[in-house]
Amino acid sequence: MLRNSRTRTALVVGCAALALTACAGKQKKPRLAYEERPVELLYATGADRLDRGLWNQAVQYFGEVERQHPYSEWSRRAILMTAYAHYQGNDYAEAIGDADRFISLYPGNPAAAYAHYLKAICYFEQIVDVGRDQAATGQALANLTEIVQRYPRTEYAADARLKIDMVNDQLAGKEMTIGRYYLRQGDTLAAIGRFKTVIERYQTTSHTPEALYRLVEAYLTLGLAEEAKRNGAVLGYNYPGDAWYRDAYKLLTDKGLRPAVEPQRSERRSLVSHLPFVKDKDATIKPPAADEAPTAEAQTPAQAAAAPAAAEPEAAPQPAPKKKRGLLSRIPGLGGDK
Repeated sequence: MLRNSRTRTALVVGCAALALTACAGKQKKPRLAYEERPVELLYATGADRLDRGLWNQAVQYFGEVERQHPYSEWSRRAILMTAYAHYQGNDYAEAIGDADRFISLYPGNPAAAYAHYLKAICYFEQIVDVGRDQAATGQALANLTEIVQRYPRTEYAADARLKIDMVNDQLAGKEMTIGRYYLRQGDTLAAIGRFKTVIERYQTTSHTPEALYRLVEAYLTLGLAEEAKRNGAVLGYNYPGDAWYRDAYKLLTDKGLRPAVEPQRSERRSLVSHLPFVKDKDATIKPPAADEAPTAEAQTPAQAAAAPAAAEPEAAPQPAPKKKRGLLSRIPGLGGDK
């Protein structure tokens, strides 16, 4: 019995040691100590941290606005600012969650357009190269398309349209990658299916000339001369100066199927240049306009004296100056109106 008791004791001590070691190995982000403060001071400090690029600190201050003043106008503003800070810190899942929360709570608010936009950008920036899974690409396309349909005359829709072109080019590139693979493996019919998808769904992308050329190549492999000639004619009519047409023209001519359109001399690879796939946070539209970002300077001297210094991981907070509105200068619906 004594031996069993000692064994149990040793096991308990060992488990406790392992638990402490595991906890020690995890570095938690420092959090603000809860201390009731005026909502204006919390929000202004969060705005200041946002302008200074201190994303985690901005999240904490805006989180305190929601926690300490959950039913205030400031809380509504803070949700969107938290989403933007998470986005800037590459915490895409958190940013999407914040945007969804804003949309569900305030669907009719003018700032809901920006919440939809930010959600779409989060998916857009998670798109990976065409050799990998394109799940985020589909999500990005769906959300960008929703912005164009819901808010067609906004600056968000204008940016979304540009990104939709990039996303379609990415999806077409994925189809081309798979089609080329099938062609190398000798699975010509499967390859034709992929190239036809590019022609039918993504015909305005930069991959269309190559897709038409690959169809010419594949149909000639199968001995379907008329199909090859037809796709060569489409390629020559639309892209007579493209290098892919010159290659297709040579293939068809070698088979005695000279197309009617002669290739034009051109140094350019394609009339449709490949779109650069850009993920640049500086190109993302900033959170639009609060009428006037609140600052601690707007408090009365008595309120300022009563407000305790906010605890933060690095230094004592300095509220944003009145004239520095920075990222908060243009959000519709985040003013005093509810």
